[in-house]
Amino acid sequence: MGLLYSALANHEKGISLLTNKEKGFLLRLARQSLEAAVSVDRMEEPDVAVGSLRERRGAFVSLHRESRLRGCVGFARPVKALYKSVIEAAAAAALKDTRFDPVRPEEISGMVVEISALFSCQQISPEDIQVGVHGLVVSLERAYGVLLPQVAVSANWSPQQFLEETCHKAGLSRDAWQHGATIEAFTAEVFSESSLPANDL
Repeated sequence: MGLLYSALANHEKGISLLTNKEKGFLLRLARQSLEAAVSVDRMEEPDVAVGSLRERRGAFVSLHRESRLRGCVGFARPVKALYKSVIEAAAAAALKDTRFDPVRPEEISGMVVEISALFSCQQISPEDIQVGVHGLVVSLERAYGVLLPQVAVSANWSPQQFLEETCHKAGLSRDAWQHGATIEAFTAEVFSESSLPANDL
């Protein structure tokens, strides 16, 4: 999809926007991690200089095959360096997304990798949710659900539908947001192998 979901609004918070070169590097890392995971091989630790890729950021890796989602796993919280989040999310998207069977080696060549590099979550009021800008996190006690910004766009949801679907993703009732669930929003830089110029991959 390659859209930049309100990232500039977050740039002032001290997190760097990614260059195309950095995006290409992350996409290559994600593909290497995907291939290593599926072949049960070990991926060597990449040499990553101090900079944007070492900033603590959440990230999701989505795998698409024939324009259909084939796996998506990630971290909504900034618990580790961005490049490490991408490496781990790519492997998990291939093998640990319980909605799908594990990716088979013969599928890899037809796979398109997409990365969502997240900016920090902040609590938000339902009336302030903007489709095409925000991703959502809904939590209540141990229940926890995340939906990326591009999901609401592709499904053509209204803000309320987006919120209800995130509650459902968390395993809660669709109106849990009216009954004590915490609502948080984030924005993201979203880019894929199909959206980035070939010379940056």
